[in-house]
Amino acid sequence: MSIWLDDLSRERLVSGSLADLVARDRVVGVTTNPTIFAKAITSGDAYDEQIRDLTARGVGVGEALRALTTTDVRWACDVLRPAYDATDGVDGRVSIEVDPRLAHDTAATVAEARALWWLVDRPNLFVKIPAARQGLPAIAACLAEGISINVTLIFSLARHDEVMAAFLDGMERARDSGRDLSRIGSVASFFVSRVDAEADARLDKAGTAQAAELRGQAAIANARLAYQHYEQVFNSPRWHALRQAGARPQRPLWASTSVKDPAYPDTRYVTELVAPGVVNTMPEATLRAVADHGRIPADSVRAHYDDAQRVLDGLRAVGVDYDDLVQTLEDEGVSKFDTSWQQLAEQLAETLRSRPAAREGN
Repeated sequence: MSIWLDDLSRERLVSGSLADLVARDRVVGVTTNPTIFAKAITSGDAYDEQIRDLTARGVGVGEALRALTTTDVRWACDVLRPAYDATDGVDGRVSIEVDPRLAHDTAATVAEARALWWLVDRPNLFVKIPAARQGLPAIAACLAEGISINVTLIFSLARHDEVMAAFLDGMERARDSGRDLSRIGSVASFFVSRVDAEADARLDKAGTAQAAELRGQAAIANARLAYQHYEQVFNSPRWHALRQAGARPQRPLWASTSVKDPAYPDTRYVTELVAPGVVNTMPEATLRAVADHGRIPADSVRAHYDDAQRVLDGLRAVGVDYDDLVQTLEDEGVSKFDTSWQQLAEQLAETLRSRPAAREGN
């Protein structure tokens, strides 16, 4: 299991905090999202100098956002480059998300992914594309062009299957055009704790003893079954043909691993989801908790497929509609990132309007 950090900021880069986590805490990757960047850019003064330069150039808010975020991600890619080289490109990855407002526009998503890939210009970059239905052809198209992709906001088993199919499609197209498949990476970011938050609320509303017994079980069960689907897809003849051509599998990445309910152990979305080849991306608080008191088994997934299916069957039996639950989470996930990005854009636009540009000699 690879440990990635679910956080990035200019302050973390300038202070050496990220480098320390890589050197001392076995962190071998970084993920970001619009909410993380919104918090980073609007806190403190680490971005002030670059914002002054952007103001002096009179750039628009869209270009300013790209400049701020790609600077951080390029820097982080350089910090993680030794891990990338040591693992021959498996780890050492840093993710940057396309503008979430484009999630339902396939052509615009592809165009934005190309722009980010070019702007960051590092081989260990992942461009993040939400797994909304309109994002699936964009994922395949980008992989076909050699752009490494982190597919994000996956909540459902059916959507995960579609994401893996898009990966195979894109890699086949890359192979047919003569690209080096070993240099194209991908992860499928399957969200965890948000599933329990939504499922538990619905179980509480059901109000029965049977429903109460299922609290806190949906997220881990859902993720374990996602891993089962992963094993099936990446043991298929279609995959074996790609592997022979040099491709590497699209690894499952457990995202949203901080515990939302304080009644649950703070390491559960790490220790209960250990399996070969997975990535777990954690906020620093979760990472510290795991380092302090987490008990990491050799494998806490593959022996539990039957139990996981019984949990999903149990949800249905007490009236919790799985399809509605995961679609609600996908819609909310895209909406929350969209809102964070829009608020950041508005704040940055105001800053660019109000802040005087640096003058020569000052």
